[in-house]
Amino acid sequence: MPEKQTPKSLGYRWPAEWEPHEATWLSWPHNRDSWPGKFTPVPEVFARFARTIAAFEPVHILASGAALEQAEQFVGGTANILLHEKGTNDCWIRDHGPWFLQHAHEPAALVDWGYNAWGNKYPPFDLDNAVPEYVALELGMRRFSPGLVMEGGSIENNGQGTLLVTSQCLLNPNRNPDLSRSEISRMLSEYTGADRVLWLFAAEDGSIPGDDTDAHIDQLARFVTGDTLVAVANDPAEQGRARLPLLDTLQTQLKSLSDAQGQPFTVIPLPLPNPVFYEDQQLPASYANFYIGNGFLIYPTFRCARDASTGKLLKDLFPGREIIGLDAVDLVWGLGAFHCASMQQGLAHPRPVSA
Repeated sequence: MPEKQTPKSLGYRWPAEWEPHEATWLSWPHNRDSWPGKFTPVPEVFARFARTIAAFEPVHILASGAALEQAEQFVGGTANILLHEKGTNDCWIRDHGPWFLQHAHEPAALVDWGYNAWGNKYPPFDLDNAVPEYVALELGMRRFSPGLVMEGGSIENNGQGTLLVTSQCLLNPNRNPDLSRSEISRMLSEYTGADRVLWLFAAEDGSIPGDDTDAHIDQLARFVTGDTLVAVANDPAEQGRARLPLLDTLQTQLKSLSDAQGQPFTVIPLPLPNPVFYEDQQLPASYANFYIGNGFLIYPTFRCARDASTGKLLKDLFPGREIIGLDAVDLVWGLGAFHCASMQQGLAHPRPVSA
């Protein structure tokens, strides 16, 4: 049964993504409606992603039926990959998966948020909504259920008491229409252990072109250390490319914020790739959708010149990790990339580590 006490009251915390992992969780892609007319290359892209992670840490993959058979063909027998017979509606486990909590001396636990496919945009989503409960039972973990709709891609966590969110997503009436900003902030604090929730885009549209999530933060800005963020930005040297006013707003707002200790953040500009289109539809291609694991960082590449320079920037920010670019042009037709498709399981107990 879900717990009534909150994780914060019991001493749990939600670790930052760069802290050591027990494993990574994935949901195998199978929903052809998510990649209309272009599903064929997606399983191989996903398999490459899973195999790359498995070289560094264990990988759990959820699938059932024909999807499970396909996953076995692509990655079955790969060291460090474990397949689970659990059905899903789609592969975006960042948003439907559990948030793993750690404690100084108690066993690990997880948070089971409600999930409604980004505001009931893509029914059905019942199988995805059941993933956290399945994982809790599979791992024998304590499960906390806040009764709130929340997606992992909508929250950034610096691991030091600060969360970063966008108003457009969390205050959207298609998620939690009866809750105020202060009520959502309180719930996030109680179920992650954070002390401060910072809100962006109070009055503006924060969505990059092609985004269908109502401005998930993991497409816009990412913590790389407790006091430093990368944030997508307009390139002042590019006179021929249309500027996105929302990116100027993003930079201004981030530079005005401070962390839970009252200190300002360092904000490093992150370029956007060249626009990616499929059948005249612009897709939400963003280098911010990278995934950090044990000794590695995987970032999406989009077959443009900025791929290499972005990799160099990330290497400078994460000198102790292997920086791996994986082609995401086919994957992003599903309107997500590698961060959207993964969920980290942090260690049960904290261990000091740098990004």
